[in-house]
Amino acid sequence: MVWTKIKSLTCISLLAATMVLTIACSISYSFTGTNINYDVIKTIQIDKIANRAPYGWAPMEAMFNNELQDKYANSTRLRLVKRNGDLQVAGEITGYDQFNKAVSADGYSSQVQLKLTVNIRFRNNKMNQQWEKQFSATTQYDARQSLASVQETLVDEMITDIVDQIFNATVADW
Repeated sequence: MVWTKIKSLTCISLLAATMVLTIACSISYSFTGTNINYDVIKTIQIDKIANRAPYGWAPMEAMFNNELQDKYANSTRLRLVKRNGDLQVAGEITGYDQFNKAVSADGYSSQVQLKLTVNIRFRNNKMNQQWEKQFSATTQYDARQSLASVQETLVDEMITDIVDQIFNATVADW
């Protein structure tokens, strides 16, 4: 009987100690994927990224601009402004090309590679930093398919990839 009381008191003591430690030692962290001092940087200006590629697909420009603005709006607390942003992003789509990637035994193309290239100019007006870089993404599709049948999906994938690259290069701590 005494042994069960001791066991019971020990269990209750351990439970109480665990609760006290849990309340007293709570760990708090936040991961947004960004490295922005929101006390200093409050706004971002994203200029229209024009399609200057020699060969292009008409909806690509709007898709790219929407995805780029959405990325910053959904992943940061920065306010999107038309001019005089603390951060400024500008540029153009410079390439949209397709290449034969693989040849089948009959001598015809079996895989086609699609490549999207974007030139971006970035300026941080608060830290007096600026750079210009090219970002690109590639994807493949089966040559038996027409580009028109897979183009929207493939372009969307490449845009998402490039927008992530731009985001990481501008505000993420990677």
